Amino acid sequence: MLSCGFPHGHSRYNRPMLIEGIFAAVPTPFYPDEQVYYRKLEANLARYSRSLLAGMVIMGSTGEAVELTDAESREVLRVAAQSAAPEKVLIAGVGRESVRATVELAEAAAEAHFDAVLVRTPTYYAPSMSTAAVLHYFRSVADRSPLPVLLYHIPKFVPYSIPIEVAAELALHPNIIGIKDSSGDVNRIRDLVAATRETPKRTVTVTPIFEAVTGRMLAAKPEPVGGFVPASDLNGGVAVASAPPAPALKTRTREVGFQVLSGSPGNLLDSLEAGASGAILAFAACAPQACQEIYLAWKDHDLKLAREKQQRIAAAGKRVAGELGIAGIKYACDFNGFYGGRPRAPLLPLSAEQKAEVETLMADIRN
Repeated sequence: MLSCGFPHGHSRYNRPMLIEGIFAAVPTPFYPDEQVYYRKLEANLARYSRSLLAGMVIMGSTGEAVELTDAESREVLRVAAQSAAPEKVLIAGVGRESVRATVELAEAAAEAHFDAVLVRTPTYYAPSMSTAAVLHYFRSVADRSPLPVLLYHIPKFVPYSIPIEVAAELALHPNIIGIKDSSGDVNRIRDLVAATRETPKRTVTVTPIFEAVTGRMLAAKPEPVGGFVPASDLNGGVAVASAPPAPALKTRTREVGFQVLSGSPGNLLDSLEAGASGAILAFAACAPQACQEIYLAWKDHDLKLAREKQQRIAAAGKRVAGELGIAGIKYACDFNGFYGGRPRAPLLPLSAEQKAEVETLMADIRN
């Protein structure tokens, strides 16, 4: 029987989140000497914040999380949270090889005011990752994580493929709110949605127009209307102008089930049609507007336009994100006005020929 209890002191953090829409999987920028380029991370997050993206994922696969030290990981989280607009949902990739290390990084994400964590299956001891071990790992992390958990299924990088039935069983945990599925299989997305449809609903806090309310929005308290004014100032007849107080945040609630998100740009529309609540896309890091346009057309029930928008990114999404990988995404970011830079070794940068190919593919997908 699955335990629904949480350790003392953590339950106050576990506020279910609405994870809906398009999220950019943000790359981690480096200097040429491979030090983390925090100023460029700030600039990129500020620019993503001006887009219509629902939010950003920091330190996922595209963020080269496995290449960062623990100290760098914590600083990346801190800088990203300070640089992103409060209304953007922030998800931290915190998957590590042990429960303890994963929870510690989840705690750092909570301290930085992230909204959820993305957790992959451990990889090094892959032969020992039985179904029982995987269930124990994710449940243990979710029991102790101060933030709601998204499962991360990415068979390209992780030897253990999370079976549908295991995802459905984990969906019953009160602190596991969804899954990012990067299999590229629309039928699997459809099966995940069907298998988790009866999961108990969660009440999430949303804005009056049903968009997510982030922890950073709730932490931004309105300024007091006024303060004590000394009598000497009044007698002197000095008028002091002050800014009007920030309005109180208006919220409402919404019921949501287990949230399934796609990780593949090539079948974004088909995944949405299959019941996905959104997508976390590496390609949205270099082409956020193009990815967002597919989602908006789908939300407007304009399937013809959505298909046209989907076809527009088909070749670039497959080649740049799917085949050229992180180096391709980073160069496409450079080409499209963000800072990408080089990946960290042992990953290699693109060749001149590959860069020219990316430029050709991205020529009609400018922001």
